[in-house]
Amino acid sequence: MSDTIRVLIAKPGLDGHDRGAKVVARALRDAGMEVIYTGLRQTPTMVAEAALQEDVDVVGLSILSGAHMALVPRIIDELRQRGLADLPVFLGGIIPRDDIAALRALGIAAVFGPGTTSQSIISYIRTAVQGDSA
Repeated sequence: MSDTIRVLIAKPGLDGHDRGAKVVARALRDAGMEVIYTGLRQTPTMVAEAALQEDVDVVGLSILSGAHMALVPRIIDELRQRGLADLPVFLGGIIPRDDIAALRALGIAAVFGPGTTSQSIISYIRTAVQGDSA
């Protein structure tokens, strides 16, 4: 088993804005992580299948379209169907503060909004993955 953290960065839904996801992916790579970027317009099934096939340690979702309350439950369900219920999943994008508690109840481990530093995301991932193996 490799010590390199494997991260899936996914852009589910019809959101075509991926600059933030690419910035995060680059920062994670620069921090020594292996990053798999799905590209745009992924279905929940495609995201979960990529997580399974790529044997990732953590999944990051980037959603700017406002469809997070529709997409996240479906993605979490697809991950569970594949035996990946314990996989840490974090979310970045334009997420109203009022939705964060509901997203966390669904299984989202962390939510990162605009202005979050790359270092905060890197630290979260390292802690989440190390907590898994401790």
